[in-house]
Amino acid sequence: MSDPREVTCRPQWTGFRWTLVGLSAAGTAAALLMWVLTGLAVWAGIALLPALATVTALHKVTVRVRADAHGVHSRSLLHRRSVHWSDIADLRVRLKYANSSRVQDVRRLIVVPRGGRKWTLSLPMGFTTSDPDFDEALEAFRELHRQYGTPESSHLVVISSRTAGRGFAGSLLASVLLLAAAGLVASFVPSAEEDRQAWSSAAPCTADTPAAERGEACLTTLPAVIEHTEVQRPKQGSWLYFTDARPLERLQVSSEAAQAFRAGDEVELTFWHGRVMEVAGERHVWREHIPTAGSVTVAAAVVAFVAGYPAARVLLTLRSRRRPDGEVLPTALPFVVVLVGTALWLIPLCYLHPTTLFTSPLTTGWPVAGTAASLALFAWAWRATRVRVPEEGAESVGPDGDEEVFLPARFLEATDYNPHQFGTHIALGGGPPAVVPHPDRFAAKPIPVGRLTLKKVRLAQGSDGELVPSTWHVAELDDAGTPVRLTAAPEDLPRILRHLAPGRPSPGTPPRVLGQN
Repeated sequence: MSDPREVTCRPQWTGFRWTLVGLSAAGTAAALLMWVLTGLAVWAGIALLPALATVTALHKVTVRVRADAHGVHSRSLLHRRSVHWSDIADLRVRLKYANSSRVQDVRRLIVVPRGGRKWTLSLPMGFTTSDPDFDEALEAFRELHRQYGTPESSHLVVISSRTAGRGFAGSLLASVLLLAAAGLVASFVPSAEEDRQAWSSAAPCTADTPAAERGEACLTTLPAVIEHTEVQRPKQGSWLYFTDARPLERLQVSSEAAQAFRAGDEVELTFWHGRVMEVAGERHVWREHIPTAGSVTVAAAVVAFVAGYPAARVLLTLRSRRRPDGEVLPTALPFVVVLVGTALWLIPLCYLHPTTLFTSPLTTGWPVAGTAASLALFAWAWRATRVRVPEEGAESVGPDGDEEVFLPARFLEATDYNPHQFGTHIALGGGPPAVVPHPDRFAAKPIPVGRLTLKKVRLAQGSDGELVPSTWHVAELDDAGTPVRLTAAPEDLPRILRHLAPGRPSPGTPPRVLGQN
């Protein structure tokens, strides 16, 4: 975009949004009117929902973001803010995936003040990776920043869920809530154990048992006849209906039990603590499930393990807080291995000995040995998730020779030797270096090493896209005036570059033309 003087961003679909404002406001007025006419306080609570929708819709429809020679100005229903270009250090892009398939994403603009907190603008907003409106607005903002401010860098930093600069408040909150849920579930372990023991020791009532205690402290058995059954899906409750609604109209059972019983079956119902605990007939016996202390403890442990994944993401974010924003961070999957490994010894222990830990040599040695194994796995995960800068892996390359190898690597730009970005491997040996779509020479495209210039090798960044694994490095090359990027694993990239040119430039050395000595 050439020499922009001013750019104004307004929300899309304003007509539809104003319709939502009108409908929600009408709903609020109708609920308040019903409150006045009927005097029922429930209508006041109902009015809160459309009132909240009205405020939200008004905020969305009234937001405006404008950039001019003086800076960036944001206006909404309840807030106004302006920042001068001289106070802005950088403009960045926030990338958030809208679904798990990552087909669609949401892009927003981040203002980075000098010495202040980052400010995510409400507009502009892009909903695809190639949104021309967002791209045009982004370029206009950056051009104004270059003209009237002093950007810290000419590189566009892209921050996503896999890069440095991402927030960790959401992951921290999720971990805390899951841990709280695990603690809440664990608090039911003593009561579950008491109920199981009470049910195991319960005896039938006798003639001397007081009427008030029948069906509570002891077991009461009453006859009944099944009138008909209602079978539902396995995940839904099925029903037994009793003739003349005696001793009760119906009872919810499993679908297997409802299929086993037939109309006209004579059964006996066992009552305990006011509940039917057993239905016994000639063809089938159904018993109410009583959670054991072990099963409740396992449920609490599983929820706690689930909380470990967002906690691992928080740990990686804090560990990499000194890394530049936009740099791809290591994945948290090694810590998932730690969680799974811990679960393999802790969940059986929780199920078999939920309340008897450290009471025998077995229940003492088991957690001690398991904890040692988990600590060893944690040390491995900590090392596996370290940030390996290119200089660390520069010398760890395999020996060169005439043997042909196919190393996983990608050129990120579409070129004549990488049409439509089809290449997934680089072929070395047995011929000139070539881009191939699979580990063989079929459809190989020779790499024109004579026109390539190596500029630098760096860590992966969010702007490199999703084709770059978090552990790979990126070599920035110049292809006869066109910048291209080559990415590969840290142990493979130096070897590829060494085949493209003898030696490898050290940090700070001038670029060299690949293929020249």
